[in-house]
Amino acid sequence: MSNVVDARGLSCPLPVIKTKAAVEKYDEEIEVLVDNNTALENVTRLAKNKGFEVETKKNIGGEWQIFIHK
Repeated sequence: MSNVVDARGLSCPLPVIKTKAAVEKYDEEIEVLVDNNTALENVTRLAKNKGFEVETKKNIGGEWQIFIHK
């Protein structure tokens, strides 16, 4: 997938800002990588508030993949 936002290691609101920019730029699915629960919750909330479908997957290392479907 080419539409990946790597927000690992970033504190909020940076993951949300990067995700919002990607949502505005791309017309297809976006994958967001985060490594903390606050970013997970805030990015998920942003996507749902914009009316997108959201899927999350927790990886072995404790990081999250958030798939945003327009």
